[in-house]
Amino acid sequence: MNQSTNFRIERLAAGLYFVATPIGSARDITLRALDVLASADVIASEDTRNTRKLMDIHGIPLGDRPLIAYHDHNGDRVRPRLLGFMAAGQSVAYASDAGTPLVADPGYGLMRGAIDAGHVVTSAPGPSAALAALTVAGLPNDRFTFAGFAPQAKGARRTFLESLKDYKSTVILFESPKRIKGLLGDLCDTFGQARQIAVCRELTKKFEEVLRGSVSEIQSQLEDRTLKGEIVVVIDRPAPKVARTEDIDAALQDALIEMRVKDAANHVADQFGLPKRDTYQRALKLKEERQI
Repeated sequence: MNQSTNFRIERLAAGLYFVATPIGSARDITLRALDVLASADVIASEDTRNTRKLMDIHGIPLGDRPLIAYHDHNGDRVRPRLLGFMAAGQSVAYASDAGTPLVADPGYGLMRGAIDAGHVVTSAPGPSAALAALTVAGLPNDRFTFAGFAPQAKGARRTFLESLKDYKSTVILFESPKRIKGLLGDLCDTFGQARQIAVCRELTKKFEEVLRGSVSEIQSQLEDRTLKGEIVVVIDRPAPKVARTEDIDAALQDALIEMRVKDAANHVADQFGLPKRDTYQRALKLKEERQI
């Protein structure tokens, strides 16, 4: 049964149109995305079955337009065909499996190929699991890093997490329900048991769930559970370091030997997580007192 027919068919300029699709609720699609799916000369997608189902839900007829699978395993073979459509003056819509194209989804090679050939490349933005999770996680969101999926192998995953643990931003990861417990165990060892996280599952769907707390608390809550569905893990940035005055002064003195006052102050402020204005004033005072 069609849920919506709020789309319009209009001639699109030749080029590539990335279309964000719902991560759960089919009604989360934008009107512009419906317009593009209704109007494009050619539709490509990671999973044609899901795209066809989405179009049926919203009453968008495919007609005699090509619906072409494009994913990591056939990209090299299918990409020239899609670029050929654009070169012939046709519009190609690329729909993600769920969420925003190119965010942990294939399509980068197609995007680069279209840009290199001089074609129009644009986006019909919309749902994103990463941003939806950030919205409900209850963690700082002024600065964040999307790191995709952690490696499956334990050693590679630990190395991957070690590289992220000191980021001064909230970190967003995707994970499968089969590997979430392994990820939490490695987070305990690398980020520490007290680091605050949110495990967001089945966002926008009927059984949406958000667990918030420390890594060890979430690990205990999930110990005897078997999870299903898509999972996004949001991880808080490290707590500010409590620096001793003598350590700050020593770092400023070292930095002032090779840097200007402003650059030295910024460097030390970043190193200790301090306000730059206060650190600059301290650097000026040290320079005057000790003639550095």
